[in-house]
Amino acid sequence: MAYTREEKDWLEREWAFRAWGRAGLLSTEDYRQVLAWEAGGVPMDLVVSALNAFFDRREKREKPRTFVALKHLDRDVAKAVKLRETLLRAGPEFDVGRDWNQVKAPLRDDPAAKAAFEQWQRLRAAAPSPEAAGYLAHHDQEREARAALLALAEAALGPAAGTLRQDLRQRLEDAEMKEDSLVWKRAWNHHWARLVAAAWALPLEGV
Repeated sequence: MAYTREEKDWLEREWAFRAWGRAGLLSTEDYRQVLAWEAGGVPMDLVVSALNAFFDRREKREKPRTFVALKHLDRDVAKAVKLRETLLRAGPEFDVGRDWNQVKAPLRDDPAAKAAFEQWQRLRAAAPSPEAAGYLAHHDQEREARAALLALAEAALGPAAGTLRQDLRQRLEDAEMKEDSLVWKRAWNHHWARLVAAAWALPLEGV
């Protein structure tokens, strides 16, 4: 897959912008690195994405290296390629609703709940490496999507939710946890998610 002139220009503009005005990719080593990615069929959008991930990480260091070259992006490029291959193997839709049929009615028949489940699954499938730029932001999005799904599942419990809350509160008190303490809050969030998921046979990994 040969890079077009427009793709090479795109890379050079991104490099010049992120490298504080360095004019183009002029070194022989930079040129060889571009040829290596080109020969390996690495799409240019992945190279640019890796470039930005590299510089985002570099800017957070107290003493970033003064010399930078395209070869320094190779690890980020490899991660981006691996992630895309994983998603491609999973299929364009990742079969995001494949586990929804096990959920009990009437939650299973709620289109809003199903959409929330699929959104959470998509985010899980697209999760970047923990070392990648934007990982924390993506993780927050995934947690918010999971919380939105749990909120719908909790609301669907109706009056039964009150009984579950009472039972959980008693269990935590029996364990001598101090209400509103950090330990209490963490335990409550963890076990409440498990109770709600179990009530609907909702497949929430890690609850």
